[in-house]
Amino acid sequence: MRMRVAGTAVIGTLALSVLAVPAAHAADDSRGDTKISNVVVNGGKPVVVSATGSKTITVSFTVTDNSGVAWAQGILYHGSDIDHADSGAVANSSDGRSACTKVNATTSTCKATYTLAAQENLINAVAGGWKVWAIAQGKDNDFVKKENVKTFQAQRLSKLTVNASPEPVKKGATLTVTGALTRANWDAGKYSGYAAQPVKLQFRKTGSSSYTTLKTVKTDSKGNLKTTVKASADGYYRYSFAGTSTTPAVSAAGDFVDVK
Repeated sequence: MRMRVAGTAVIGTLALSVLAVPAAHAADDSRGDTKISNVVVNGGKPVVVSATGSKTITVSFTVTDNSGVAWAQGILYHGSDIDHADSGAVANSSDGRSACTKVNATTSTCKATYTLAAQENLINAVAGGWKVWAIAQGKDNDFVKKENVKTFQAQRLSKLTVNASPEPVKKGATLTVTGALTRANWDAGKYSGYAAQPVKLQFRKTGSSSYTTLKTVKTDSKGNLKTTVKASADGYYRYSFAGTSTTPAVSAAGDFVDVK
Protein backbone atom coordinates (compact mmCIF):
# COMPACT_ATOMS: atom_id res chain seq x y z
CA MET A 1 0.00 0.00 0.00
CA ARG A 2 1.39 3.37 -1.00
CA MET A 3 0.92 6.56 0.95
CA ARG A 4 0.65 9.91 -0.78
CA VAL A 5 2.92 12.67 0.45
CA ALA A 6 1.06 14.39 3.25
CA GLY A 7 1.39 16.62 6.26
CA THR A 8 3.32 15.85 9.43
CA ALA A 9 2.24 13.07 11.79
CA VAL A 10 0.14 11.25 9.15
CA ILE A 11 2.39 8.21 9.02
CA GLY A 12 2.96 8.20 12.75
CA THR A 13 -0.79 8.27 13.36
CA LEU A 14 -1.31 5.38 10.98
CA ALA A 15 1.46 3.36 12.61
CA LEU A 16 0.00 3.75 16.07
CA SER A 17 -3.51 2.93 14.90
CA VAL A 18 -2.51 -0.62 13.95
CA LEU A 19 -0.49 -1.52 17.03
CA ALA A 20 -1.60 -4.27 19.36
CA VAL A 21 0.66 -3.02 22.14
CA PRO A 22 0.37 0.08 24.33
CA ALA A 23 2.04 3.06 22.65
CA ALA A 24 1.59 6.72 23.41
CA HIS A 25 4.02 7.88 20.75
CA ALA A 26 6.31 6.51 18.06
CA ALA A 27 9.64 6.66 19.92
CA ASP A 28 11.66 3.53 20.77
CA ASP A 29 10.00 1.31 23.33
CA SER A 30 10.15 -2.31 24.46
CA ARG A 31 9.00 -4.87 27.00
CA GLY A 32 10.68 -8.19 27.60
CA ASP A 33 13.13 -9.98 25.31
CA THR A 34 11.73 -9.35 21.80
CA LYS A 35 14.41 -8.24 19.34
CA ILE A 36 14.60 -7.08 15.70
CA SER A 37 17.79 -7.58 13.68
CA ASN A 38 19.23 -8.18 10.19
CA VAL A 39 17.07 -5.59 8.44
CA VAL A 40 17.55 -5.61 4.65
CA VAL A 41 15.89 -3.12 2.28
CA ASN A 42 15.78 -3.84 -1.46
CA GLY A 43 18.63 -6.32 -1.23
CA GLY A 44 20.88 -3.62 0.23
CA LYS A 45 20.64 -1.43 -2.90
CA PRO A 46 19.25 2.11 -3.26
CA VAL A 47 15.68 2.35 -4.53
CA VAL A 48 15.93 4.09 -7.91
CA VAL A 49 12.71 5.31 -9.53
CA SER A 50 12.15 6.90 -12.95
CA ALA A 51 10.26 10.12 -13.67
CA THR A 52 6.85 8.45 -13.98
CA GLY A 53 7.56 4.98 -12.67
CA SER A 54 7.30 2.99 -9.48
CA LYS A 55 9.41 0.39 -7.70
CA THR A 56 8.15 -2.44 -5.52
CA ILE A 57 10.77 -3.56 -3.02
CA THR A 58 11.11 -6.18 -0.31
CA VAL A 59 12.04 -5.40 3.29
CA SER A 60 13.04 -8.32 5.50
CA PHE A 61 14.17 -8.62 9.11
CA THR A 62 14.69 -11.21 11.83
CA VAL A 63 12.57 -11.25 14.99
CA THR A 64 13.41 -13.25 18.11
CA ASP A 65 11.42 -13.87 21.30
CA ASN A 66 11.78 -16.74 23.77
CA SER A 67 8.06 -17.50 23.49
CA GLY A 68 7.97 -17.32 19.69
CA VAL A 69 6.97 -14.48 17.34
CA ALA A 70 3.34 -13.37 17.08
CA TRP A 71 3.57 -10.64 14.42
CA ALA A 72 5.70 -7.80 13.06
CA GLN A 73 5.35 -4.66 10.99
CA GLY A 74 7.59 -2.16 9.25
CA ILE A 75 6.83 1.28 7.82
CA LEU A 76 9.12 3.20 5.46
CA TYR A 77 9.31 6.96 5.92
CA HIS A 78 11.18 10.16 5.11
CA GLY A 79 11.70 12.73 7.83
CA SER A 80 13.40 13.41 11.13
CA ASP A 81 11.16 10.86 12.87
CA ILE A 82 7.98 9.03 12.00
CA ASP A 83 5.74 11.49 13.87
CA HIS A 84 7.06 14.24 11.58
CA ALA A 85 7.39 12.23 8.37
CA ASP A 86 6.57 13.97 5.11
CA SER A 87 6.20 10.77 3.06
CA GLY A 88 6.18 7.03 3.54
CA ALA A 89 4.99 3.59 2.52
CA VAL A 90 3.07 0.91 4.36
CA ALA A 91 3.41 -2.78 3.45
CA ASN A 92 1.35 -3.96 0.47
CA SER A 93 -0.28 -6.67 2.61
CA SER A 94 -3.97 -6.33 3.44
CA ASP A 95 -3.25 -5.56 7.11
CA GLY A 96 -0.06 -3.55 6.58
CA ARG A 97 2.01 -6.14 8.43
CA SER A 98 4.93 -8.35 7.44
CA ALA A 99 4.55 -12.06 6.75
CA CYS A 100 6.61 -13.93 9.35
CA THR A 101 8.03 -17.38 8.63
CA LYS A 102 9.10 -19.50 11.59
CA VAL A 103 12.78 -20.49 11.59
CA ASN A 104 12.69 -22.20 14.98
CA ALA A 105 10.83 -21.94 18.30
CA THR A 106 12.21 -18.47 19.09
CA THR A 107 13.05 -16.95 15.67
CA SER A 108 11.10 -15.83 12.59
CA THR A 109 12.04 -14.12 9.35
CA CYS A 110 9.53 -11.38 8.52
CA LYS A 111 9.09 -9.93 5.01
CA ALA A 112 6.83 -7.49 3.21
CA THR A 113 6.76 -5.59 -0.08
CA TYR A 114 6.37 -1.83 -0.40
CA THR A 115 5.80 0.39 -3.41
CA LEU A 116 7.46 3.77 -4.00
CA ALA A 117 5.94 5.71 -6.90
CA ALA A 118 6.68 9.01 -8.61
CA GLN A 119 4.09 11.74 -7.95
CA GLU A 120 2.56 9.64 -5.16
CA ASN A 121 4.84 9.01 -2.19
CA LEU A 122 7.86 10.24 -4.17
CA ILE A 123 8.39 13.94 -4.89
CA ASN A 124 11.71 15.69 -5.39
CA ALA A 125 11.86 16.95 -1.82
CA VAL A 126 11.93 13.43 -0.35
CA ALA A 127 14.78 12.05 -2.48
CA GLY A 128 17.72 10.83 -0.40
CA GLY A 129 17.73 9.16 3.00
CA TRP A 130 14.69 7.17 4.17
CA LYS A 131 14.23 5.13 7.36
CA VAL A 132 12.48 1.97 8.48
CA TRP A 133 10.22 2.10 11.56
CA ALA A 134 9.54 -1.39 12.91
CA ILE A 135 7.65 -3.19 15.64
CA ALA A 136 7.41 -6.85 16.62
CA GLN A 137 5.49 -8.74 19.30
CA GLY A 138 6.14 -12.11 20.93
CA LYS A 139 3.51 -14.68 21.77
CA ASP A 140 3.86 -13.70 25.44
CA ASN A 141 2.98 -10.06 24.56
CA ASP A 142 6.57 -8.85 24.93
CA PHE A 143 7.36 -6.34 22.20
CA VAL A 144 9.97 -4.03 20.74
CA LYS A 145 9.38 -0.84 18.77
CA LYS A 146 12.20 0.98 16.91
CA GLU A 147 12.07 4.43 15.34
CA ASN A 148 14.88 3.69 12.90
CA VAL A 149 16.11 0.12 12.44
CA LYS A 150 17.57 0.79 8.98
CA THR A 151 18.28 3.64 6.58
CA PHE A 152 18.23 3.46 2.78
CA GLN A 153 18.35 5.78 -0.23
CA ALA A 154 15.43 6.64 -2.51
CA GLN A 155 16.98 8.08 -5.67
CA ARG A 156 15.91 9.89 -8.85
CA LEU A 157 16.94 7.87 -11.92
CA SER A 158 19.75 9.58 -13.86
CA LYS A 159 20.62 9.64 -17.57
CA LEU A 160 23.81 10.78 -19.29
CA THR A 161 24.62 11.35 -22.97
CA VAL A 162 27.80 12.07 -24.95
CA ASN A 163 28.72 13.15 -28.46
CA ALA A 164 32.26 13.74 -29.72
CA SER A 165 32.72 15.61 -33.02
CA PRO A 166 33.85 15.95 -35.72
CA GLU A 167 33.99 12.31 -36.77
CA PRO A 168 36.35 11.27 -38.25
CA VAL A 169 39.02 13.70 -37.06
CA LYS A 170 42.67 14.30 -37.87
CA LYS A 171 45.24 13.33 -35.26
CA GLY A 172 46.06 16.33 -33.08
CA ALA A 173 42.92 18.21 -34.10
CA THR A 174 40.39 19.48 -31.58
CA LEU A 175 37.41 17.37 -30.60
CA THR A 176 34.35 18.96 -29.02
CA VAL A 177 32.62 16.65 -26.57
CA THR A 178 29.07 17.54 -25.57
CA GLY A 179 26.49 15.80 -23.43
CA ALA A 180 23.77 16.22 -20.84
CA LEU A 181 23.12 14.93 -17.33
CA THR A 182 19.44 14.64 -16.48
CA ARG A 183 17.50 13.00 -13.68
CA ALA A 184 13.93 12.10 -12.87
CA ASN A 185 11.81 15.06 -11.87
CA TRP A 186 9.19 13.36 -9.71
CA ASP A 187 7.23 16.58 -9.35
CA ALA A 188 6.79 17.16 -13.08
CA GLY A 189 6.83 13.58 -14.37
CA LYS A 190 9.76 14.18 -16.74
CA TYR A 191 13.57 14.39 -16.82
CA SER A 192 15.29 17.67 -15.95
CA GLY A 193 18.90 18.83 -16.15
CA TYR A 194 21.08 18.30 -13.08
CA ALA A 195 22.97 21.57 -12.66
CA ALA A 196 26.45 22.27 -11.27
CA GLN A 197 27.52 18.63 -11.04
CA PRO A 198 31.10 17.39 -11.63
CA VAL A 199 31.25 14.85 -14.45
CA LYS A 200 34.35 13.04 -15.68
CA LEU A 201 35.26 12.94 -19.36
CA GLN A 202 36.86 9.56 -20.02
CA PHE A 203 38.59 7.87 -22.96
CA ARG A 204 39.08 4.20 -23.87
CA LYS A 205 41.59 3.51 -26.61
CA THR A 206 40.61 0.89 -29.18
CA GLY A 207 41.85 -2.48 -27.92
CA SER A 208 41.74 -1.42 -24.26
CA SER A 209 39.16 -2.67 -21.75
CA SER A 210 39.25 0.30 -19.37
CA TYR A 211 38.53 4.03 -19.44
CA THR A 212 40.98 6.74 -18.34
CA THR A 213 39.77 10.07 -16.98
CA LEU A 214 40.91 13.04 -19.05
CA LYS A 215 39.31 15.89 -17.10
CA THR A 216 36.33 16.84 -14.95
CA VAL A 217 33.64 19.11 -16.37
CA LYS A 218 30.73 20.74 -14.50
CA THR A 219 27.21 20.75 -15.87
CA ASP A 220 25.66 24.13 -16.63
CA SER A 221 22.33 25.40 -15.27
CA LYS A 222 20.45 23.05 -17.62
CA GLY A 223 22.62 20.00 -17.04
CA ASN A 224 24.54 20.37 -20.29
CA LEU A 225 28.22 19.47 -20.73
CA LYS A 226 30.76 20.78 -23.20
CA THR A 227 34.54 20.64 -23.41
CA THR A 228 37.36 20.10 -25.90
CA VAL A 229 40.27 17.66 -26.17
CA LYS A 230 43.00 16.88 -28.69
CA ALA A 231 42.40 13.74 -30.74
CA SER A 232 45.25 11.28 -30.24
CA ALA A 233 44.03 7.81 -31.24
CA ASP A 234 40.99 5.80 -32.24
CA GLY A 235 38.75 5.13 -29.30
CA TYR A 236 35.66 5.84 -27.26
CA TYR A 237 34.76 8.97 -25.32
CA ARG A 238 32.20 9.00 -22.53
CA TYR A 239 31.02 11.09 -19.62
CA SER A 240 30.78 9.44 -16.17
CA PHE A 241 28.89 10.78 -13.14
CA ALA A 242 29.74 9.49 -9.65
CA GLY A 243 26.25 10.10 -8.22
CA THR A 244 24.94 11.84 -5.10
CA SER A 245 22.72 10.81 -2.19
CA THR A 246 19.62 11.68 -4.25
CA THR A 247 20.81 10.53 -7.69
CA PRO A 248 22.58 7.30 -8.74
CA ALA A 249 25.86 7.08 -10.62
CA VAL A 250 25.62 6.78 -14.40
CA SER A 251 27.98 6.56 -17.37
CA ALA A 252 27.16 7.33 -20.98
CA ALA A 253 27.70 4.71 -23.64
CA GLY A 254 31.05 5.37 -25.33
CA ASP A 255 31.05 7.41 -28.55
CA PHE A 256 33.62 6.05 -31.02
CA VAL A 257 35.92 8.50 -32.82
CA ASP A 258 38.03 7.50 -35.82
CA VAL A 259 41.34 9.38 -35.84
CA LYS A 260 42.92 9.71 -39.29
